[in-house]
Amino acid sequence: MFDSVLVANRGEIAVRVIRTLRRLGITSVAVYSDADAGARHVAEADRAVRIGPAQAARSYLSAPALLDAAERAGAEAVHPGYGFLAENAAFARAVTGAGLTFIGPPAEAIETMGDKIRAKETVGAAGVPVVPGAHGDGLAAAARAMGGPVLLKPSAGGGGKGMRLVRDLARLDEEIAAARREARAAFGDDTLLAERWIDRPRHIEIQVLADGHGTVVHLGERECSLQRRHQKIVEEAPSPLLDPATRAAMGEAAVRAARACGYRGAGTVEFIVPGGDRSSFWFMEMNTRLQVEHPVTELITGLDLVEWQLRVAAGEPLPFGQGSVPAAAGHAVEARICAETAQETADGGVAFLPSAGEVLLLREPVGEGVRVDSGLAEGTEVGTAYDPMLAKVVAHGPDRATALRRLRAALARTTVLGVDTNTGFLRRLLAHPAVESGDFDTGLVDAAAAGLLPRSVPAEVYVAAALLRQAGSRPVPDADGWVDPFDVPSGWRLGGEPAWTVHRLRAAGREPVTVRVRPGEVACGDEEPRPARLLAGEERGRGEAFVRLEHAGATHTFAHAAVPGGHWLGRDGDAWHIAGYDPVAAAGAGAAAGADTLTAPMPGTVTVVKAAVGDVVRAGQGLLVVEAMKMEHVISAPHDGTVTELKVTAGSTVAIDQVLAQVSPKEPR
Repeated sequence: MFDSVLVANRGEIAVRVIRTLRRLGITSVAVYSDADAGARHVAEADRAVRIGPAQAARSYLSAPALLDAAERAGAEAVHPGYGFLAENAAFARAVTGAGLTFIGPPAEAIETMGDKIRAKETVGAAGVPVVPGAHGDGLAAAARAMGGPVLLKPSAGGGGKGMRLVRDLARLDEEIAAARREARAAFGDDTLLAERWIDRPRHIEIQVLADGHGTVVHLGERECSLQRRHQKIVEEAPSPLLDPATRAAMGEAAVRAARACGYRGAGTVEFIVPGGDRSSFWFMEMNTRLQVEHPVTELITGLDLVEWQLRVAAGEPLPFGQGSVPAAAGHAVEARICAETAQETADGGVAFLPSAGEVLLLREPVGEGVRVDSGLAEGTEVGTAYDPMLAKVVAHGPDRATALRRLRAALARTTVLGVDTNTGFLRRLLAHPAVESGDFDTGLVDAAAAGLLPRSVPAEVYVAAALLRQAGSRPVPDADGWVDPFDVPSGWRLGGEPAWTVHRLRAAGREPVTVRVRPGEVACGDEEPRPARLLAGEERGRGEAFVRLEHAGATHTFAHAAVPGGHWLGRDGDAWHIAGYDPVAAAGAGAAAGADTLTAPMPGTVTVVKAAVGDVVRAGQGLLVVEAMKMEHVISAPHDGTVTELKVTAGSTVAIDQVLAQVSPKEPR
């Protein structure tokens, strides 16, 4: 076994790998970019080495920097985690060429399965069923010949990046161009393939494990059909879909696929199951690495997959064959917590935009059957340079209903303040009737997303924020402890009822709300005044972790973090940033911006500029593309008109709400 291992990754996966290294008594070496100097994985490792600036290309994607770090730290092996260079055959060769052990499959296996076109040919020759598709020259024509809808996929990568479902073939050329851009940015290769879209598909994957002595086994399946934008957000094991015969056949096909490419280590073979025929399945791809969702397999098998990656890489044989693989026990479900803001779109859908900020307050759940894999710590600065996934909350139980119930409860106890996350969304998704019944497909999240967003901010959130603002405006006593009573915002009036103190508040993305406060009661919006108070010891509003509110006969508890100009409040997985609202200032800003102005919906980088000043454009025409956390967002013309201002170029870094361009409306005839 190795004495020291460098983890060539960051965030929650680095923390996860370090946990196993520590348990096995192996020295862990973390690497970090300038943006991650204070990150949790750096603090938890035995050693840490700086590898470059925030840009991934000059740090986490730089093989020379990583190998130099391994040499300086005296590491014997490199664990690539997932993402970045985990499925890069050139990196695997560079590691072994430097005299180190790559904790992953041979470079040849990565090369074969990393190219989706070659992978399909390889496994097809081994008798594994593959999805019909097309690639190479004339991709658009071949896709049109298949008929719609078609799925465009980057040949060189996975994780949903660059994948586009095209239902309207009139937009095929535009979608191919966008998919190529995303593929080139994510994987350095813009080769695409088009596959026939299978209606109401289920996404099932098989975990395989292979040693260097000829043993290849599978450890059962994971259900990964709960996705948005072709990216998984909830996974479980075993699948509620498969019958024993299909499960066995799929497992055998996965083993054949792994043998076909000479696989070694832990890997995943992904299949798609048609909604109308649950006994058939088609090969999609093989991920030649550890998967984000590996904890659900670990929880039902009792195996530590990172440990077995290490043991296999060190030359040890697997101590079991397929007949003696540990039997699955119970059920496990995982939810991915991501830094993102959900916004309803004009067509009734939901856009998930990357969010950023400092983690002001963090509370991660504990409890029977609950596991958290997280890269977060209070004070972590979440930026837009890397993938938006922050943590994973996983629950195990003796049956599926128990696992789901435990996971929903764990998400309710998860608090991240300072950065928008999808925690509350995930909790509501897990309570959806289709999820509870197990009768869903990959289209469920997109179809149900709008109904999983809260319609409004609860009144008690505004009431708590108003009372915190009121408490925070109290004057500080002088050296003798005296406070001028006329400085106290009590609403006191000579000979009359106390006057109302008015707070105009606004939650991000919502309309402003007026809250009136006087001693003992609060009126929120158009509601009648109701009794309200912050409970004893928590009325100062000076940054306590929790506040309790008594309002209209009920008691509410919120996680709390004070920030300049406002407060973050969290409950049951949801979080709200409530800030003071100045209608005069807002009116001025609105007049300055106007309906003709296009602004950045998120912090990120402008990757494409499709228009120039003076261009005549039509409503809905894409003018710019802003990318953040490996996701693209198209900025479109708000109406027919002429581009009169363009304030950015390709490569410009932009902040949220920064002005990008202006389109003057077309003059009526």
